[in-house]
Amino acid sequence: MKNFRNLIIMFSIVSMLFGSFQLFAKSPDKTIANVEVNAPYDAIIVPGVPYNDEYWTRVLMGRIYWSFYLYQNGYTKNIIYSGSAVYTPYVEAKIMAMYAKKMGIPEENIIIETQAEHSVENVYYSYNLAQEKGFKKVALATDPYQSKWMERPSKKMNVPIDFIPFSTDLLETMDIPEYEIDEEKAFVQDFVSLTERKNFFQRLRGTLGKNIDYKD
Repeated sequence: MKNFRNLIIMFSIVSMLFGSFQLFAKSPDKTIANVEVNAPYDAIIVPGVPYNDEYWTRVLMGRIYWSFYLYQNGYTKNIIYSGSAVYTPYVEAKIMAMYAKKMGIPEENIIIETQAEHSVENVYYSYNLAQEKGFKKVALATDPYQSKWMERPSKKMNVPIDFIPFSTDLLETMDIPEYEIDEEKAFVQDFVSLTERKNFFQRLRGTLGKNIDYKD
């Protein structure tokens, strides 16, 4: 019964996310026009989602392919994929990087950040990594919902980035082939899910960015 209840909750959350895409997403023409204003970027940040979870597959592939589209068309020079093994035993950043390489993005233009377990951490740790590498112009490239959600926390963290969410209509016009990756290279032995390691209030602290050791 507990597993069934969790399944219903997860389905409801994902349905809300997909519905929110339409609320926040711009038209394909406006999306590209907004990107062209400030491009090219030194790097874009792409947050991960759980791999091997059928409910998140559409979100995962949308984020990866949007990053590929931006690189292929010269809108970004580098891509930072961010995410630890959070809810499934696969390091999210490594999974995304493997797909990106299959799509044709050179390895030297792919950077992975494997510490983040929450969206605010994806942005904060990735931005710090970008600074360490000397990148000046950085953007968050993700789905419309997460992009809108991260605008306020990014300002509070003093992370000056642009936001370039993908257009769902634009992605639907693209032919995204099936790619095979060696997922075992991103597999974590003795994995314990975040929901088992931390209680609700501890996870909420992470969601709010309270676990970050902010630099002065």
